[in-house]
Amino acid sequence: MKLEATIPSTPFNAKEIVGPAPALFTYYLVSAICTLPAVFIVLPVLWCRYISLKYKFDEEGVSMRWGIFFQRETILTYRRIQDIHVTRNLFERWLGISTVSVQTAAGSALPEVKLEGIIEAEALRDFLYERMRGAKDEGSPSKIADLETRSSVDLESKSLVDPSDEVTKLLVDIRDNLAKLVHDRERMR
Repeated sequence: MKLEATIPSTPFNAKEIVGPAPALFTYYLVSAICTLPAVFIVLPVLWCRYISLKYKFDEEGVSMRWGIFFQRETILTYRRIQDIHVTRNLFERWLGISTVSVQTAAGSALPEVKLEGIIEAEALRDFLYERMRGAKDEGSPSKIADLETRSSVDLESKSLVDPSDEVTKLLVDIRDNLAKLVHDRERMR
């Protein structure tokens, strides 16, 4: 018997994820039972974590909040994210849930945030990678190659830039050379 949840056919929207899937409590229950005599201590702690665990995905980043007696909140901006891992142990696979671990460059070996009880883990990972790298078109090779089509006059015509300034000329040359390199690189592929 497989308890895996069905994945909806609608497009993925991370903002709809506000907490863990109900199957996470089943996972916590199995984990508590595995502790044998400590089940009466572990289960209430895991139950408190489950009912208080909240996620929020917005334009700036990810936040995770939990705790009844001692509340904790972790907020990560997408720019701080360095790596994302999706893990599933045997019970999590059986229940159809995953844990998405988000790491930053904070210097710790442990992940900054562990999003537990996620059903659409791969879609969430892709969403986070997309946000981590910026908007889809921002900074992409094709966007940078578009710089090649711009003329130096576009930059110099701005009222904030002095066209006779040597720094401006140097920056325009650097921009044009980078655009040429990107264009040559794409042509070689």
